[in-house]
Amino acid sequence: MAGILDSVNQRTQLVGQNRLELLLFKLNGRQRFGINVFKVKEVLQCPRLTGLPQRNTMVKGVANIRGQTISIIDLSKSMGGRPIEQTENSFVIISEYNRSVQGFLVNSVERIINVNWESILPPPKGAGRLNYMTAVTEIDGELVEILDVEKILDEIAPVKTTVNAEIVEQVSHLNTERQKPILIADDSSVARRQIQKTMATLGLECIVAENGKLALNKLREMAATGPINEQLSMVISDVEMPEMDGYTLTAEIRNDPALKDLYVILHTSLSGVFNKALVEKVGANNFIAKFHPDELASAVKQAL
Repeated sequence: MAGILDSVNQRTQLVGQNRLELLLFKLNGRQRFGINVFKVKEVLQCPRLTGLPQRNTMVKGVANIRGQTISIIDLSKSMGGRPIEQTENSFVIISEYNRSVQGFLVNSVERIINVNWESILPPPKGAGRLNYMTAVTEIDGELVEILDVEKILDEIAPVKTTVNAEIVEQVSHLNTERQKPILIADDSSVARRQIQKTMATLGLECIVAENGKLALNKLREMAATGPINEQLSMVISDVEMPEMDGYTLTAEIRNDPALKDLYVILHTSLSGVFNKALVEKVGANNFIAKFHPDELASAVKQAL
């Protein structure tokens, strides 16, 4: 287990090839779950946990790991399942999402697999409001659920979504009533809602796509009816999405004569490991880490 992430820095070459690596783990039961290796900083045997008064009930406790105090979230309980009781026999996945570091308590960690985003599919329709899947894939004949971690974290500690009044005022001077809509591509329902709320504060309309493939199809449909820059002001895209990731979406936009001049902002929870050279290689105009409404609003103001 100690060496499971030793080569994580070498894995960055997969990004931009519409591929990713998933760390597989289990909670209570046989169901396998997956998390992107790029969001994982460390995997370790669950350390001694310290309880805190008035903590969120989904937080098992806090641990001091390499000089940093980290909240340890019971991933099973946070998804409505049975809590993980035997912490001494469990593992903690230390991850970085949206500029924060937290630990996820899991029952067992299996292995890392290499998959193509095309084999990562959206969750089944009708999965329900309380569904925590952002995507699914099949490994060894079994369904692996890829979790919407942003949704889980938002329910435990909602992020600020208000925009600084000064930025709102600056954008208002750009005459937002005449601005064209923004296309948002993101597979997380929470992330889409956060972006839409920020754009609404700025007086901007949004068109929403749930992954890169759907976004590209929508863009090409729009371009078939007339110049795309007369219909959209920009694209704000997540990087991690089923069927087509944000890097591939950006590259496809740049390679399509009808779309190549679109302004593209990549907006991702991969806050600790993004590859600036790759962002420039695929042709994105800007790259910002989720989720900071003022930074997103400022990036949109700059684009407009």
